[in-house]
Amino acid sequence: MAAPYAGQYVTPGRFGGKVAVVTGAAQGIGQKVAERIGAEGGAVVLVDRADLVHDVARGIGEAARASGSGGSATAVTADLETFAGATQAIKAALAAHGRVDVLVNNVGGTIWARPYEEYDEDKIEKEIRRSLFPTLWTCRAVLPAMIEQGSGTIVNVSSVATRGMHRVPYAAAKGGVNALTQSLAMEVAGHGIRVVATAPGGTEAPPRKVKRGPDAESATEKDWYQTIVDQTVESSFMKRYGTLDEQAAPIVFLASDEASYLTGSILPVAGGDLG
Repeated sequence: MAAPYAGQYVTPGRFGGKVAVVTGAAQGIGQKVAERIGAEGGAVVLVDRADLVHDVARGIGEAARASGSGGSATAVTADLETFAGATQAIKAALAAHGRVDVLVNNVGGTIWARPYEEYDEDKIEKEIRRSLFPTLWTCRAVLPAMIEQGSGTIVNVSSVATRGMHRVPYAAAKGGVNALTQSLAMEVAGHGIRVVATAPGGTEAPPRKVKRGPDAESATEKDWYQTIVDQTVESSFMKRYGTLDEQAAPIVFLASDEASYLTGSILPVAGGDLG
């Protein structure tokens, strides 16, 4: 079961009365964001295709009750690589709470690491589907409700790897997330909706409970992956990976009313690497 958010910078009540949908919330950055919003009084709907998201939601709910934060958490299992899955997730949030104030699109991540000429057609399509389509679909699914209520905030999780080694399809997908963020922000500002993004760099995290793809097997595959690690550290002014808490904090800030004059912005969170 998930431990309560342990960061020292929690702002009590910042999300009081707010309903936040967080995708990819079963582990990693998404889990940390959901824990933080729950600790700050929000009603969090965690979405993931892995069933363990229900355990994370129970942990957040128990922590909220124990602390008296006013937060709550429910979980929805859905495949956000399909529009049907994204629609299902948003409908579940609306059925439970009647509105969605915040959407954090966190689904995505490199599946394979290799020079572009080593990607076949199937791998290219799967990378794009994993790291672009969930954000496209879920933005589209939530917009009617946000437009009707005349307010809302969408925070997309992109990446500084739009410039990086051995993951061209992933870079292209995250470049699409950046374009989506800026274009949609312009389009929906008149409806009272903000659209922003963070662009994380390398992030230290526990071993994934559900892996994105197969482990590197050959010495060559391991070398290709190590190139990513080395380039990521070298590109960072701080010469290190960030922590999950260091990634969650700016996402939560951008999702909050404190960021009310920010839209269309993409914030690099990568120790100085601008991508």
